[in-house]
This record gives sequence, C-alpha cells and structure tokens, in this order.
Amino acid sequence: MLWSLLKILVFVALIALMAFGGGILMETAGGVQITVAGTEYTFGALQSVIALMVLVGLVWVFLKLMSLLVATLKFLNGDDTALSRYFDKGRERKGYQALADGLMAIASGEGRLAMAKAARAEKFLQKPELTDLLTAQAAELSGDTKKAAEVYKRLISNQATRFVGVRGIMKQKLSEGDTETALKLAEKAIAMRPKHEEVQDTLLRLQAQAQDWAGARSTLATKLKTGTLPRDVFKRRDAVLALSAAGAIVAEGATLQQQEQAIAANRLSPDLVPAAAMASRAHIAKGKKRNAAQVLKKAWGAQPHPDLAHAFAEIEPEETAQQRVSRFAQLAKLQPQHDETKLVMAELHIVAEDFPEARRVLGDLFERAPDARALTLMAAIERGEGASDAVVQGWLARALNAPRGPQWICDSCHHIHAHWAPVCEHCSSFDTMTWTTPDTPEIASATGVHMLPLIVGVQAEQPLTDEGAEEAELVVIKPVIPDAVISDQKAK
Repeated sequence: MLWSLLKILVFVALIALMAFGGGILMETAGGVQITVAGTEYTFGALQSVIALMVLVGLVWVFLKLMSLLVATLKFLNGDDTALSRYFDKGRERKGYQALADGLMAIASGEGRLAMAKAARAEKFLQKPELTDLLTAQAAELSGDTKKAAEVYKRLISNQATRFVGVRGIMKQKLSEGDTETALKLAEKAIAMRPKHEEVQDTLLRLQAQAQDWAGARSTLATKLKTGTLPRDVFKRRDAVLALSAAGAIVAEGATLQQQEQAIAANRLSPDLVPAAAMASRAHIAKGKKRNAAQVLKKAWGAQPHPDLAHAFAEIEPEETAQQRVSRFAQLAKLQPQHDETKLVMAELHIVAEDFPEARRVLGDLFERAPDARALTLMAAIERGEGASDAVVQGWLARALNAPRGPQWICDSCHHIHAHWAPVCEHCSSFDTMTWTTPDTPEIASATGVHMLPLIVGVQAEQPLTDEGAEEAELVVIKPVIPDAVISDQKAK
C-alpha cells in the first residue's frame, strides 16, 4: 500500500517538473534560427528542445539499423554474431534434447533408438566427445560391435577422450575372450588413470590369470596407495600373490628363492592355509622343523584344515603311530572342539589301532555333521572293534550317500575346487577361495579328500554282489597321513 502510494507521488512529481520546465521554456525569449537553402527556420526554446530529442532518437535508430545490417552481413559470412548465437542456441537445445533422449533409450534398452538419437545429437551439437560415447554404447546395446569399435578408436585419437576409448576396447576384448590384448589395454588405461578402481581390478584379475605375479603385486600396491583397498585385505592378497609366485614347494627340489617366497607369503598372512603349508615345507627343506611346527600351529589356531595336518605329519615322517598321536596332541589343544581336530585325532588313533579312543575323540560328530569322512571313520572304528560286515557296510553305505563336507569354494560363483588356487578356474575371480561347506553338498565319491583308506572284507559264504563290490571300491579315499608313513608305522 505504501509502495503504491510512493510510486504515485513520484509520478505526480515528475509530471509537475515536466510541466514546470515546459512553462519556463515557453516563457523564455529567443530560440534557434536555422537557414537552409535561403529559407530561414526559427524555433522557440521548447521547440528546440523537442527537435533535439527527436534528432537524438533518429540517430539512435540509424545506428541500430546499421548494426543490424553489419550483423546480417557477418552472419552470412559465417562470423559469430548475436544472430548466429541465437540460431546456435536453438541447435544446442535440440542437440541436448536428442542426447538426453538417447541416454534414456540406452537406460530402457532401446539400442536402435539410441543410435538414431545419437546421430541427431551429433548433427546439432557437433561435439564428438559427447556424442561418440553415446553412439558406442548404443552400438554395443544393439549388438553392432564393429560400429562400437570404430567409435572407440575415434575416441582414442582425441587426447581428452583417449582413456574412454581404451577402456571401451578393453571391455570388448574381454567379452570376446581375448585376455592377452585386454591385458595390454588395461596396462595402458592404468597408466592414464592410476586411480580408476575398475581398471585396477580388471588389470589385477588379468595379471593373475596370466600368472604375472610380480605385475599383480605392483597393481595391488597401487590399489593400496590410491586408497581403493583396505590394508588388511591388501596384506592377505599380497600373501596370495607371493604364495602363487613361490609355486609348488616340496621338500626336495625347491629352490632357495621359492622357499623364501613361501615363508614371506606366510608372514604376510599367517592364517592363509596354503601359505602356511608351503612355508612349513620350506622350513622342513631347510631342516628347521621347529619353525615349521610354529607356522602350522599358528595357522591351525586360526583355521584347522586337512592340508595343515598333512604338512604337520611331514615334519616327522619316521615316527611311530603312538609318537604321532602324542605330537598331534599339541596341535589339537589349539582348537580342541573343532570338527577337523576331532577327525584328524580319530584317524591317528585308528592308525594306532586304539579304536575306543578314536570313538571317544570323534564323539557325536557322525550324528551332528554326518559327512562322508566322519561316517567312513565310524566304519573303520567298527571294523577295528570287530563288528560284523553288515554293520561296517551300513556305515559305508551311509558314507557313499553323505555330503563330502568342507571344500574349497569360490565366493563369487560357488564353484567347488579340488585344491586351492589364487584364481577361480570357473569365473576367473581372484582370491575368492573359502574353505567351507557348500550350500548344495556333493555326494562323496572316489575323489574325496583326506580320508583313511578302508578295505572292506566279506565272508566267503556271503560274497558281495556287483553293486556291493562297486560301493566297496568307491570308499577307498585318500588319508590325511601319507600312505608311505602308514606302511612304515604298520611295519614297526
């Protein structure tokens, strides 16, 4: 209300001033006299002021018309003018709209529509660094890999979009299965963008597949340096790579470098089962049995595993069955309630022919976790205590239809592996092996791991049928303790 009143007062004041000024000019004597071609023109004071204002207006209009004429000539000549900018804005508006429509088409899975929108966007925008990427993605979506490759190559030629082009071709090569070329492209991409996490992971996986352990460790260090990998995960994966670089370590034939690599891998991740087993064998090869035992005990305390028990048995290959039971008791104290501890100690007591103690150690494991190994051990205990063939064969029949228990399983694709490996043989994932029981257990077979071999005898008057003989053959399974050691112990 006050603002409206104020505007009215200002308007009235201006009108009053103009009227007052006009009155003064009308009362003023004299004026302006102009002679043109012998004709004399006389203007009063008020008329002179009005004429001056009209003249200024005409000059302003003339200058504007001249500016418009010059701008038109420049526009026709191709120069940047206000008129060209006006039309450019229209083209940009249409181009960005086409670009947005193309992105929406890609998101909705319409490859051909996205290609059309990309072409329209290129027509209006003339910015290949924007439209080429859309074209490449649309071509891949519609299955035109050749077109996508051509666009990615154009992106490589531009310094600003070179990384995008290299990454695009790298992904194409990966989808084609050309891992060798993809590895080279990943190395180029990581050189351009060292902090790009996806390229880091791809390069690490490809280097692991190619068994380039030194390069993989370098890439892993880059991931730690750039903050894309936690330090605890880095230590474990670095241990996996060091272990892979060491190769298969055996008591004889392992080079000093391999032994040191195995020991270094164990230091990086003491709870990594394969590293502990290989490091212990490296210590055994050097004659350092105490160090080997310490390595295995530390790993057993973190996660009991049949491979650790096998390596622990190799420390003293010439000991008797009773001596082995006594020595393994030190290992059993670390995880006395663990299923693997019970299974290993039960096997050792069976070898020592102490069947009641084997039954006591095994406890209710065959009821609580009835896998093939536990049930086979129960068959051995029954055989050792003099049970009938029917009882023994009953346990063996259950073992044949029981799950195999914990195995090396890939966390990524859930593929089951017979042995640990740094890279999954099924999905090529790196460091995804976990010793666990599969969700869908496999039935035990002749390829079962680390079980006591059983030879099922039958009475002459009750011969096995063909089916029974086949079942008896299937339960001969590899023990934790090497066969040669068992033979030596029985001879003693």
